[in-house]
Amino acid sequence: MDNKVLILIDGSNFYFKLKDLKIERTLNFNFCKFADFLANKQTIIDRRYYIGRIRQDGTKKTAELFKNQQKLISHLQKNKFRYCFGYLMKSDGVYHEKGVDVQMAVDIVSSAYEKHCQRIILVSSDTDLALAIKKARSKGMIIEYIGFSHNPSVAMVSFCSDSRLLTKDEIAKFIEKHK
Repeated sequence: MDNKVLILIDGSNFYFKLKDLKIERTLNFNFCKFADFLANKQTIIDRRYYIGRIRQDGTKKTAELFKNQQKLISHLQKNKFRYCFGYLMKSDGVYHEKGVDVQMAVDIVSSAYEKHCQRIILVSSDTDLALAIKKARSKGMIIEYIGFSHNPSVAMVSFCSDSRLLTKDEIAKFIEKHK
């Protein structure tokens, strides 16, 4: 039987893990090849990237953030990824992403109940997803945590069925030099 996989990437979490590695140009990241690498010859049924939606408020800062997010969305589409929006809430001058974890949790649980795949490849170190992971696993879903060797989530390793910790060298293979 062909093993079908769903790839879910927590965009903010992923971005900051790359930034820790001094890889800050996500528009040079080949998400399509990355997804194929993660799936390891299994059939990918969907690829989703979750982010908070930038809303312009008339300031130069949000205009720039919005422009960059539009570039990212276009890049994700070229790389066969769907983007799923949460929202950003500004508090004391700092933006906080809201709704993304809930969206990811719902997608994890609904995939387990609807049985349209056998495995979810989860690129997120967010332990808020623990209850959704537990429920999906109780329904027979395999959840594979993809973390980063420089800063793994021990909790996510314990929550998930499988785990892989990627090195900077493995990640660097997906950075395109020509952009």
